[in-house]
Amino acid sequence: MLEHATPISPDSVTVPDVGELQRIDAFWRACNYLAAGMIYLRDNPLLKEPLQPEHIKQRLLGHWGSSPGLSFMYVHLNRLIKKYDLNAIFLAGPGHGAPGVLAPVYLEGTYAEVYPNKGEDEQGMLEFFKEFSFPGGVGSHCTPELPGSIHEGGELGYSISHAYGAAFDNPDLLVAVAVGDGESETGPLATSWHSNKFLNPLRDGAVLPILHLNGYKINNPTLLSRISHQELEQLFLGYGYQPYFVEGSEPAAMHQRMAVVLEACVLEIRRIQQQARMSGIASRPRWPMIVLRSPKGWTGPGEVDGHKVEGFWRAHQVPLAGVRDNPAHLQQLEQWLRSYRPEELFDVGGSLHAELKELAPRGNRRMSANPHANGGLLRKALRMPDFREYAQIVPAPGKVSAENTRPLGQFLRDIMQENMHNFRVFGPDENTSNKLDDVYQVSKKVWLADYLPEDADGGELAADGRVMEMLSEHTLEGWLEGYLLTGRHGFFSTYEAFVHVIDSMFNQHAKWLAMSRAASWRAPVASLNLLITSTVWRQDHNGFTHQDPGFLDVVVNKSPEVSRIYLPPDVNCLLSVANHCLNSVDYINVIVCDKQKHLQYLDMDAAIKHCTKGIGIWAWASNDGGSEPDLVMASAGDIPTKEALAATVLLRQNFPDLKIRFVNVVDLYKLVPAGEHPHGLSDRDFDSLFTLNKPVIFNFHGYPWLIHRLAYRRNNHKNLHVRGYKEKGSINTPLELAIQNEIDRFSLAIDAINRIPALQVSGAHVKEKLRDRQIECRNYAYEMGTDLPEEDQWQWPW
Repeated sequence: MLEHATPISPDSVTVPDVGELQRIDAFWRACNYLAAGMIYLRDNPLLKEPLQPEHIKQRLLGHWGSSPGLSFMYVHLNRLIKKYDLNAIFLAGPGHGAPGVLAPVYLEGTYAEVYPNKGEDEQGMLEFFKEFSFPGGVGSHCTPELPGSIHEGGELGYSISHAYGAAFDNPDLLVAVAVGDGESETGPLATSWHSNKFLNPLRDGAVLPILHLNGYKINNPTLLSRISHQELEQLFLGYGYQPYFVEGSEPAAMHQRMAVVLEACVLEIRRIQQQARMSGIASRPRWPMIVLRSPKGWTGPGEVDGHKVEGFWRAHQVPLAGVRDNPAHLQQLEQWLRSYRPEELFDVGGSLHAELKELAPRGNRRMSANPHANGGLLRKALRMPDFREYAQIVPAPGKVSAENTRPLGQFLRDIMQENMHNFRVFGPDENTSNKLDDVYQVSKKVWLADYLPEDADGGELAADGRVMEMLSEHTLEGWLEGYLLTGRHGFFSTYEAFVHVIDSMFNQHAKWLAMSRAASWRAPVASLNLLITSTVWRQDHNGFTHQDPGFLDVVVNKSPEVSRIYLPPDVNCLLSVANHCLNSVDYINVIVCDKQKHLQYLDMDAAIKHCTKGIGIWAWASNDGGSEPDLVMASAGDIPTKEALAATVLLRQNFPDLKIRFVNVVDLYKLVPAGEHPHGLSDRDFDSLFTLNKPVIFNFHGYPWLIHRLAYRRNNHKNLHVRGYKEKGSINTPLELAIQNEIDRFSLAIDAINRIPALQVSGAHVKEKLRDRQIECRNYAYEMGTDLPEEDQWQWPW
């Protein structure tokens, strides 16, 4: 039920004295000076001499428009961090707002501590200016190189979800998040406002959203800036927030208003938390949020060449272009920079005056030095039960069937039990569908919205739950990323066809991890673990829309330093892989394993060895021991492995003298040469497994060309024939879908016959028999609605 307590009003907050407001304004002017300076200047950083063309960068790159507003928020947050000893971090949603955050981070001293050559003096300021949007320097986003950042904003829409992820299980943390008004038009951002229904004031921190309405995107007005005050207020009341408005353009009045509104919000957050923690009751409060309406490019040039700039879309990037070649623009730039009166802000050596420096918090209370924004410093290893205890008993390979993900759910349940403050499970309304519902035995689904009586009958809802379910992959992924980047651990499962919803979020996080590795001061964070299930080959009722294994193609585009792909074929391999992934750091681990019943192949000891190697010969499925094979049959994925094994049996039954080697791949990157990925096999090992000149039939879970892409440099690539999904399907039985895409046992056996020279003629009768059996299977499926029992219930015969 939504709490209806009377919120603290800004009218009840004491306005800071004039002197303090003037110092705040001076600090903000220093931020704006630095923000403009880093866009334009490569020399004369303190304007000790008249500005000359040679003082200007050759290429003017960066974004001015949202920077003054971001610094404005940052400076006012610093005041309250000092006043109330707040533990706070700051997320900048506007993608290109880095100058507005870099500047206060530099002024509060953290930047020089991390990068000593960017010291708080004239030479350090010059280096600071030069590196911005400069080759070998830092970009115009809040990249991993920026102390205090856990959100780059390279792609818009994820600031709110990252903020809430950071706040979960961080009871003393305040996450202030600036939401750009362009960003607010994205689908992921709109959905993420509902995160307030999942924030428990008893055990979680708080998120303070600040919607920054400066009116424009790159060259268009923004929607939320062009609706009425009443409609905007009603929108956020409808989302469950209490909005407060700070609107204007005159700095003195805006400083006064922001000071009292921000303080009222901080006090209201404290009231909410104290009330919940004293009563022990976790209700859903109406959390405060701020709408800050200020001009785009605030304090910058009002007009350029007769065209409006400040308060218009022209302020978005570089307000004055062609400065080196246009004397009028150069003069206007100098007037603009001198309007901040840098001689009043910095001493002759280039250091911020002491009375202004005093406005910044000290030590780890600086938002740029807060360890939550370098979450690896806070990360503690999970307390892990022994995954072997959840093993599936496998008396012999290919004889028994089991649901692959069910034991994983039990494993996750007990991990949750042992880590009730730093581990959560995420999934979009699918944990039960994905057979992971044993986790509810120790922790329910978080729910702070209204309850109905029938929820008690299997709803699995609780205010103190730790399972995060919402039908928005974007919001869930954002929560998980924010949770990981602030030092915790998590596990995400979703349907294979719809993991594409977060393709670009995966991309952004992979880039973040890759860049973080280059920042030696960033400590490793727990890996992002994705279980991709409800896979393409078992969409018995969902049909064509749910058949898409293409996420793997997206993953292999990313840096080999951070991406990992695993395709465990059975329960014990899945448990071994999951244990490894949950103990790893600084990776994105993608695990592909279906939730339905499948044949089981390896006992736990064999599975551990197989997964440790990542690829290997299954001797029990091979008959080439001690000799060179005539054929290599390979597989990656559960259904493809079953069909490849069945094809092997068909070939051996029809051609008893045929020597077949069976190779299974768990770690997909083993196919890549060692020089291209840390997990890649050496050429010698690859050649040893796959031979130099024998046909290889590779049955793959995904699109077949991905295997060719990974292995194209291998010696025997010319003899590699890959089967996989070919965009054929509808409402199918499993075997009939396999037949349509030619990954079935009959198609594979025919492929082998066609590629083994000794069988190309003599195997004609067997091929006819196999094609006839294919037709029988398809006709049976269309008539009876199920697969032919003797094929569907196939087991390894030996």
